[in-house]
Amino acid sequence: MQYQITGKQIDIGDALQVHVKDNLGEAVQKYAERPTNANVTFSKSASEFLCEATVHLSTGLTVQAGAKAHEIYAAFDAAAEKMEKQLRRYKRRLKDHHKDRANPVELSAGASYILANDSREGDNEPESLQPMIVAEMEHSIPALSVGEAVMQMELAGAPVLVFKNETSANVNVVYKRDDGNIGWIDPTV
Repeated sequence: MQYQITGKQIDIGDALQVHVKDNLGEAVQKYAERPTNANVTFSKSASEFLCEATVHLSTGLTVQAGAKAHEIYAAFDAAAEKMEKQLRRYKRRLKDHHKDRANPVELSAGASYILANDSREGDNEPESLQPMIVAEMEHSIPALSVGEAVMQMELAGAPVLVFKNETSANVNVVYKRDDGNIGWIDPTV
């Protein structure tokens, strides 16, 4: 597994990098057979350190976890523990996923936009119905089954996931509802 360990405006020493590689590698290998790369980012907010970890599996699935603590090692350990808990919860489904799928998840290219929030202007009506684009990024849309999409959304800790349904080849959406259930949008063409 390849590691990218970085710090945002803080210095990451060799000892911390070794600690991250040893502990994260051990936790992920226990539950996921073929992790490809891991990105771990450390930052500092006031008196707390923030650790955000993302691990990409060879099947195209992604696992994310983050944690805060007053010490940098404690922040990483908490994030690694969250990631291990997620992987442990989905271990059986991840193993079954590997058996059913001979090829990695197919990814389609897509664009992701961040739009300006017009509500800051007060009660004034906007001049046009075209929103102002603040940022544009590339985004990958995986081809998954509905079950795999729900698992991917929960592993990533995301509130919503856009995916290409393997059975219908349509773009679908799964999302977390306010009542705790999962919603699924499957448009008819």
